[in-house]
Amino acid sequence: MNLGLDDAVVLVTGAASGIGAAVAAAVAEHGGRPVLLDRDGPAVERTAEKLGPPALAIRTDVTDEESVRSAVGTALDRFGGIDVVVTCAGISGPVGEPLESVGLADWQAVFAVNVLGAFLTLKHALPALRASGRGAAVVLASDSALVAAPGMVPYCASKAAVVQLARALSVETAGAVRVNALCPSVVDTPMSRADLGGFDGFPVHRPEDIAAHVLFLASPLAAGISGASLTADFGYSARSAFPA
Repeated sequence: MNLGLDDAVVLVTGAASGIGAAVAAAVAEHGGRPVLLDRDGPAVERTAEKLGPPALAIRTDVTDEESVRSAVGTALDRFGGIDVVVTCAGISGPVGEPLESVGLADWQAVFAVNVLGAFLTLKHALPALRASGRGAAVVLASDSALVAAPGMVPYCASKAAVVQLARALSVETAGAVRVNALCPSVVDTPMSRADLGGFDGFPVHRPEDIAAHVLFLASPLAAGISGASLTADFGYSARSAFPA
């Protein structure tokens, strides 16, 4: 299927591995020009090298405004514009810790990457997105924005924040830039494996599946969709607790 992303410049944060790397690969596969941002410079360079030209890797700390500003400028210098932004950079923070045991530094770190990082990336890319004529942004949230598990308060709160960030921004950019959030359940990524150890007993997404959802939302096929939060959780959140 032609997604209409030929030659689209797609800036992806958290692109060295996991969902971000899968999104960058899907962009390249569909004829787009991926710009890969990640704080791990060598890793993001390796990911871009696997994709080949015109993929561009830029070492970027999404929690640092000057770093983000510079990365956006580098992308504009190389390609002359940005058509799509996908914010995949994220951390889970302390998993399994009750709220009263969560340190302030841990709380701030989660919000710095997950929320501030999305804000800074969108802030500095928005002028280019507005000028694109087909500007779109997809914010990677989580089903943890909608449901919760014990010991994940910082992560859940941060993902709820980015869902509303996407919704509010979609209103502000209506008619110029489409903005949507994607809320997947557990995805088989290095971060999830480190947090959970394994995936026995519940279904798990492949990064490639989530990348396909992202590209749909970013593409002209989703031209009428903005301000939405797409939940991809195998139907779990639709289930009633009432005994069947």
